[in-house]
Amino acid sequence: MSPRARRFWHTPLAVLLWLAMGAVPLPAQKSPASTAVSPASAESSDPLLQAMREELERSKAQLHMENVAAPYYIEYRIWDVDQYEAEAAFGALREEQRYHARSMRVIVRVGDYKQDSYWGPGGMGAVNLVPVDNDPQALRWQLWLATDQAYKAASEALAAKQSLLRQYAAAQPFDDFARAPALQSIAPLAKLAFEPKPWTQMLERATALFRSDPKLEGLTARVRFRAINRYFVNSEGSFTRSGESVYFLGTAGSTQAADGMRLQRSPYYVTASPQELPAAEQYQADVEKMIDTLKKLREAPVVAEDYRGPVLFAPDAAADLVDGMVGSNVLGVRPRPGDSARTTGKYSSDYHTRVLPAFLSVIDDPTMKTFAGKTLVGHYEADDEGVRATRVPVIQDGQLTNYLLGRQPIRDFPESNGHGRAAPAQVAMPAMGNLMLESKQASSPEELKQKLIELCRQEGKAFGYLVETLGGPDYDPRLLYRVYEKDGHEEMVRGAEFDELDARALRNDLIAVGNDPLVNNREGEIPTTVISPSLLFDELEVKRTDTPNAKLPEYPPPDLASSQ
Repeated sequence: MSPRARRFWHTPLAVLLWLAMGAVPLPAQKSPASTAVSPASAESSDPLLQAMREELERSKAQLHMENVAAPYYIEYRIWDVDQYEAEAAFGALREEQRYHARSMRVIVRVGDYKQDSYWGPGGMGAVNLVPVDNDPQALRWQLWLATDQAYKAASEALAAKQSLLRQYAAAQPFDDFARAPALQSIAPLAKLAFEPKPWTQMLERATALFRSDPKLEGLTARVRFRAINRYFVNSEGSFTRSGESVYFLGTAGSTQAADGMRLQRSPYYVTASPQELPAAEQYQADVEKMIDTLKKLREAPVVAEDYRGPVLFAPDAAADLVDGMVGSNVLGVRPRPGDSARTTGKYSSDYHTRVLPAFLSVIDDPTMKTFAGKTLVGHYEADDEGVRATRVPVIQDGQLTNYLLGRQPIRDFPESNGHGRAAPAQVAMPAMGNLMLESKQASSPEELKQKLIELCRQEGKAFGYLVETLGGPDYDPRLLYRVYEKDGHEEMVRGAEFDELDARALRNDLIAVGNDPLVNNREGEIPTTVISPSLLFDELEVKRTDTPNAKLPEYPPPDLASSQ
């Protein structure tokens, strides 16, 4: 299972911690719709926001210790998570739960913007659970304890950091913390709106399709609906409240070919509302199609010979490449002290150099709510550091021109551009919102396929490759087809992997893109969206996988007919 799929199928560790420490189960019921409110009315009507602001003012006035500098900056961040999950396997429901949990992170900075205590686990704040019953005294008491803990740890962290920096001769050419104007932004609260019974019935019915194929070794279906409300206040005068809802529906099927090769499919949907998920009949048809694909994969020929030539990626597979090879490398994450690199990604030394073909550009625009009629889960108005979200062109005409930045400056980039995002209870880091690949030259899918065939003809190859979906950290093809030069027909194959599919290939071997951009919403602990069209490479290497095949089951499965 790919890392991306793993994020979708497993509950985050932080959430499991909340459950273990007393997260409150809730009855699954429909919630009323939210309505917009002003900052003034929000503070008076929202006890959580009011308690945060009142305790922050008290901390600003009273927080000090002898022989320790007073804090120059304090922030409170609280996440309120309401989540419902259900999973069915082989026609039966095997998990259903709903819980409500709140977590917080309190950060106290000692020093100044140039050099402060934000270093190591202690300097990055105190983390704890927060009461869920809106008792203002309980909320403020919890904030007080965390603030005291964070302040004491900050003074020690600053001393440790200064000692570390003395080991390096060169002074840091940028501040520790970027200044930002005060921001007041209040969005409606996110609330789950669904009835659970139709969804569990849909999962049970879909996974009962395992009876249609005795060679299926796994068939599960899961829904995960989550509403997160984020609260933020700081000593600079900023206070924000934002809400997001993410609805996930996924299926996972697995089987084995006669030679023992394990084969998997894990299609999924991620939307911002339950209405955008497929209806029951459509989902049933989708699962039937997935099972049929697994059957065809079992019978598909294995890639036996190495290949070097043109490869076409469909939009779904292309989105994985754009996410992993571009999105992760345009994050302005500061390296450790003593490291002279600009960032930690592969584009660290590529500022103002070409990283993509000149006809391509990449932007990240978290302010974009929809694209081609689809809601984008990567949308947000203010980030988790109290900075307004902005549209950032990171690559223009193939050249790297910017990074996605939070309030931790890097070389040549002293300010945030509104991309400091945090998963519940975690520190804020640069992260994508809505990442989109744009092209000055776009072809239809039919034209791209014809270009693939023409390249094969020019190189004397009998076929090229079409990749529909990818999986795994090395971008292994899950659905791969040979496209034959003679008549254009497609043949499914299995057991292949790429060699040297990397940033260099994206820069030098990508020759054309489609006019078929696909919205690929991604759940994760921080929801993001990648929008990418098809991508045509003139030369990539495809070879047979070296993953050993597994043993087949020692005896047949139960007789399904006798258990009806």
